[in-house]
Amino acid sequence: MADFQATLSNASISAQKMRLVVNLVRGKSVQQAVTILTFTPSKAAQPLLKLVKSAVANAAQNQGVPVEELYVHAITADEARTRKWRRFGARGRFKPLFRRSSHVTVTLRQRQAAPTAQTTAPAAKKSAAKAEK
Repeated sequence: MADFQATLSNASISAQKMRLVVNLVRGKSVQQAVTILTFTPSKAAQPLLKLVKSAVANAAQNQGVPVEELYVHAITADEARTRKWRRFGARGRFKPLFRRSSHVTVTLRQRQAAPTAQTTAPAAKKSAAKAEK
């Protein structure tokens, strides 16, 4: 079973804020994830939506996997480089500003088909055993 990945590097949103949206779509089917991200009123939702669509395109175009069978297997938001700025404060001091960014990785996986239930009922097994005797 193949995994389909897409990565986003140096998103200009902190990893902590990105994780709030990432947790909404973890484990969901791709259609549910796209719907959730479309209507989530967060700045982090738009780059994530684009990233999930990119991973779906990787799966559909490269391997020919139907979109209905895909789900978000793993999605992580890790810290990236922090840009350090300063703003000057009172009495000659300065106040540091940290502009944090994040790296996001999405892994999609194809759902396995549900195992087929055996059609032999216990009563049918007993009657087959009696017929053999």
